[in-house]
This record gives sequence, structure tokens and C-alpha cells, in this order.
Amino acid sequence: MGRILAIDYGKKRTGIAVTDILRITPGPLTTLPANEVIPFLKDYIPKESVDLIVIGKAIQTNKAVESDSMKQIKPFVAQLKKAFPSVPIVYHDERYTSRIAQQAIALSDAGKKQRRDKALVDRISAVVILQSYLLQQQLQATKANDR
Repeated sequence: MGRILAIDYGKKRTGIAVTDILRITPGPLTTLPANEVIPFLKDYIPKESVDLIVIGKAIQTNKAVESDSMKQIKPFVAQLKKAFPSVPIVYHDERYTSRIAQQAIALSDAGKKQRRDKALVDRISAVVILQSYLLQQQLQATKANDR
């Protein structure tokens, strides 16, 4: 069983998180300029046995409608599919992940400089997306077992 990797794609910066090999614990991996993500993943994915990529799906907060950010995310996903045709890619709702990440950083012992670090927020947002995805999968498995 390989890792699950999550991406919080942004026009400027992209946060990346990954699970441990048992897919239990998500953790931050890195934040990269958007144009460096594919080259980084071309090196990382073969070495670390990634079985699934989860992409944050930008949805408007008041509706179940895609936000304008999806105009940048969809071409990026097309590049991912071309670069990694054997790795499944799924979207997962990313609403409020930046806010949750900012709150988590504020509640930690992070100093003022760290709390303003946008790259840190992007990494933690990717962790939030991944944690939410893992929880959803766990709930679905529990429901299926209860039937």
C-alpha cells in the first residue's frame, strides 16, 4: 500500500501533504511555486510509492458551485494526469481549509513571523484537505460495514 498525497494548488504557491505509508497520519511535505510542482512530483512519487493524489476542489462557500480558482486547477490536473497516468487523482472539497490552517497555526506556539508565513498556511491547508479526505473514506467504510 502506497501513500496518499494531497495538493492545495494555488496560482503562486502550492502546498503538498502526504500520509505515512500506512495511510494513517497526514503531514505537511512542502510548499512550492506552482511551476515547480510537477518536476518535484516526478522525483518524489516514484521514490515514495504514491497510490493516490487528492486535489483540493475550490467550491464557493455559499453554493455547491466551483469557484473561479478551478480555472487554474483543472489545467494543472490535466498536467498531472499526463505526467502520472497510472496514479488516480480525485478532487476533495477545500472550503475553509486556509481558515482552518490559519487557526491551527495561531493556536500553536508559532511566533508572529510563522503566523504570517503564507507557505506554511499552504502546507497546513494541504494537510487539512488530506485529513478531511481520510476521515470521509473512514466514515464511508464504517457505513458500508454497518450494512
